[in-house]
Amino acid sequence: MSSLGQMVAGIAHEINNPVNFIFANLPYTSTYTENLLSLVNLYKQNFPEIPPEIEDFTAEIDLEFIEEDLPQMMNSMKIGAERIRSIVLSLRNFSRLDEADKKLADIHEGIDNTLLLLSNSLKNGVSVVKRYGKLPSIECYPSQLNQVFMNLLSNAIDALKESDRPDRNITIVTGVFLSNGTKFLRVTIADNGPGIPEDVKAQIFNPFFTTKPVGKGTGLGLAISYKIVVDGHGGSIKVSENRGGGTKFTVEIPISNRQEEGSKNNEQRSSAVRSY
Repeated sequence: MSSLGQMVAGIAHEINNPVNFIFANLPYTSTYTENLLSLVNLYKQNFPEIPPEIEDFTAEIDLEFIEEDLPQMMNSMKIGAERIRSIVLSLRNFSRLDEADKKLADIHEGIDNTLLLLSNSLKNGVSVVKRYGKLPSIECYPSQLNQVFMNLLSNAIDALKESDRPDRNITIVTGVFLSNGTKFLRVTIADNGPGIPEDVKAQIFNPFFTTKPVGKGTGLGLAISYKIVVDGHGGSIKVSENRGGGTKFTVEIPISNRQEEGSKNNEQRSSAVRSY
């Protein structure tokens, strides 16, 4: 994954500059286009008697169609450039793991902030069930873990959009467990949507793998999440079938004794259900 990250960083860098050049010039191009079309209309209004040569050329190039189609073309180019910028940003996020120092962070706060950012998407009867355990603050890259939560919650929301069941839920469970003498923080994010086929589960963390339609996903969200959790935090991230249907993602991150000694336990938060 590290060599892939270096390659992706190089690709993102090479794409970023020309894309920014295109994106920066699109507003000016749109303005110039509108001005030229306005000038053509002014000529039509003030010089209704068009010479035959110009009239023939106007018909040949289908000027009326150009006047209608050109603004739409400019808009589609803008949308395309925005899409490329979004993909480049995902590529850059995929390749970055060491841009900031680790620090003590409240995982519950990170999840809650992520839910707040997604509140507009969590509408139309989707309920979020929070079953928070007692967690210590952990030494981590907070913004990167927030990106993981964002990716997992966004996937759950997308899955529920495809579900016609009336009780559409996302359940978030947190806690601490002990394995082979090491304490781990565990966060599970589960939905009761249609679930993921077994053949898809085997590839789900592969870079650029996606089941979404063209233009709807980059196939990098879960690959980025894997890199952040496994490479950046020495943890694990797994996907499984949720009991009762749907999909469950489990994130586990080791907690060192030094972290526990240096942090105060968060007060236990009661289970909460929120409908958006």
